[in-house]
Amino acid sequence: MHDKHILITGGAQGVGLAVAERFLAAGAKITLTGRNADRLAEAKQALGVHGSILTVQADVSDEADVQRLFEEAEAANGVVNVLVNNAGVSGSAPLSRMSVEHFDQMMAINARGVFLCSRAAAGPMGKTGGGRIINIASTAGLKGYAYVAAYVASKHAAVGLTRALALELASKSITVNAICPGFIETPMTVQTLQNIVEKTGRSEEEARAELVKFNPQKRLIEVDEIALTSIWLASDGARSVNGQVIAIDGGETA
Repeated sequence: MHDKHILITGGAQGVGLAVAERFLAAGAKITLTGRNADRLAEAKQALGVHGSILTVQADVSDEADVQRLFEEAEAANGVVNVLVNNAGVSGSAPLSRMSVEHFDQMMAINARGVFLCSRAAAGPMGKTGGGRIINIASTAGLKGYAYVAAYVASKHAAVGLTRALALELASKSITVNAICPGFIETPMTVQTLQNIVEKTGRSEEEARAELVKFNPQKRLIEVDEIALTSIWLASDGARSVNGQVIAIDGGETA
């Protein structure tokens, strides 16, 4: 990855930060983006390599923001060679109480963000020899879960975009793949646990057990498992891996 330019959305914490760490260690130049400027600053400090990291505050669901993001990223680090679409939001609500605003928010970040960033990256990639687009989706893109219909719909959309764009961009030497983790040990999962506790009255331990039971290995996925898979998908060894949806879930979707 020496001197490759990696752009990671949702890069200030959790999976995005772990992916940045791995690519930095492999010699890449990194652009991190997210909506929270303070978290981006903290992430840059935590990574500890200030010269190789650009942070850009942006909302991936906003077309103008995405255009500005890629302009700033390319001006600083050159054409993006690897795009990691990691930005995402989650939330739960039964269908009877699900608002249009909730549904639209899930689709805006989890699906439209993938579309906008992939569109912005693909043109320059195709003109400079190709590249890699890696979409961090979810097992919710492969199956259903109760009470998170909007989230499930948005992740299915991300998987559909992955498969369609893989075929469309293959002739330009651009691969498009998705990683679909089960429940991961991240701040987003902490929020999910808090929601379960608040809505059901269960203890945090009981709530965690509720999530862990989906994984046949009886554990939460670690962020570095996603990061290492991302590194592989960006490597020469994965140059023929295209349009694939890789579940990292301990066997949940087997």
